Amino acid sequence: MDDETRYEAVRSRDARFDGEFFFAVETTGIYCRPSCPAVTPKRRNVRFYATAAAAQGEGFRACRRCRPDAVPGSAEWNVRADVVGRAMRMIGDGVVDREGVAGLAVRLGYSARQVQRQLTAELGAGPVALARAQRAHTARVLLQTTELPITEIAFAAGFASVRQFNDTIRTVYASTPSELRAAAPRGRGAASRRAAATPSAGIPLRLAHRGPYQAAAVFDLLAAETVPGVEEVAGAPGDRTYRRTLRLPYGTGIVAVSESRPTKSRPGGWLDARLHLTDLRDLTTAVQRLRRLFDLDADPYAVDERLAADPLLAPLVAARPGLRSPGAADPEELAVRAVVGRDEAERLVRAYGKALDAPCGTLTHVFPEPAALAGAEPDGTLGALAAALADGRLRLDAGADRDDAYQALFALPGMDPRTVAAIRVRALGDPDVAPPGEPVPDTWRPWRSYALRHLQAAQAVSRQVP
Repeated sequence: MDDETRYEAVRSRDARFDGEFFFAVETTGIYCRPSCPAVTPKRRNVRFYATAAAAQGEGFRACRRCRPDAVPGSAEWNVRADVVGRAMRMIGDGVVDREGVAGLAVRLGYSARQVQRQLTAELGAGPVALARAQRAHTARVLLQTTELPITEIAFAAGFASVRQFNDTIRTVYASTPSELRAAAPRGRGAASRRAAATPSAGIPLRLAHRGPYQAAAVFDLLAAETVPGVEEVAGAPGDRTYRRTLRLPYGTGIVAVSESRPTKSRPGGWLDARLHLTDLRDLTTAVQRLRRLFDLDADPYAVDERLAADPLLAPLVAARPGLRSPGAADPEELAVRAVVGRDEAERLVRAYGKALDAPCGTLTHVFPEPAALAGAEPDGTLGALAAALADGRLRLDAGADRDDAYQALFALPGMDPRTVAAIRVRALGDPDVAPPGEPVPDTWRPWRSYALRHLQAAQAVSRQVP
């Protein structure tokens, strides 16, 4: 898109581009999402940015009406396999907060200077600024949805000091943390959510997405794959809740995500979730992993436009606009499950999974780590996979190089091509995978993973019809 096309999207308040770019108004010093309901500024006063961090770096503060920091992430970072795309996925996963820019650079295989140069040249902000913008958003969520002490929030959001936290909040939101908390919605429902939001009761979240979202198809898939002890899906179709345990950098977590169909009073745009964390520093990482699991940063308009041009897929796209290609909350766990199957995965959980300090209903364990499996089950494909994951020969994290991982998977003894393809789709989030033997034409590129999801969803429905 050029700037004139971006301005037309702003004039039409087109929500399809929320998160794809941001615009700032020089006369007000504010930056917004394209769908901001405020009066459209004159073109000569508007500047465009690829990221919120770039706008903040130029001295603009976030709009209080459209809250541009709360938009879905750009779908570009899911698709791209280059250094910038991989870096953005790792920054979202909290790598800079935990390991610094040096750790990010090591994971990417580049020098810190090269990473800084490439991100700044393309996005207008380096890794520190991008991580800072993410920390600010996490802090705002905690300030406005919980009654946690402000000092706790500062460190939970990833800030190194309370002073750094205060300075960042003032810069980004033109408010002190206390003022930002006071500006939160004060309705009865909002007050009760804040009162209930504690580390033990969980943190309520809205996981935003752009465009239509076929929640039923995603929940159907998750329900079919559920491994007891680690996951459960409860409730009637249309009102189900998916719950699972999470292994996170600083501790463990339990998440509940609601299916809830949109209504006239609640048209959609997000999934309701609640996170229970043993360490609040894991909040950003947990949210990003859920976003990948539910494929919330996808661009359904781009996917549907390409696939609807195919006569075979057109009626399927019309029946399920916005169908997603789910990823994984834990890529290493997904890879193990793809190799051993559901029943064997349940056995592994019972035998080697880490028991929760406080079980929650049917959720009793966190899926076993690769190192534990490599020591306990060293033989066969499972043993080879677990050992490769444990010693770093195979990486499936958010910033992994997809082609390198693909080759490393194929090098494992007993690994078949269809399993490798499944891991590439789910664990690595590749939107353009064609499993061997499937009649998948190149005209479906770069969305072949989504095309296959349409075919699978249609087959699942046909099997349910008597």
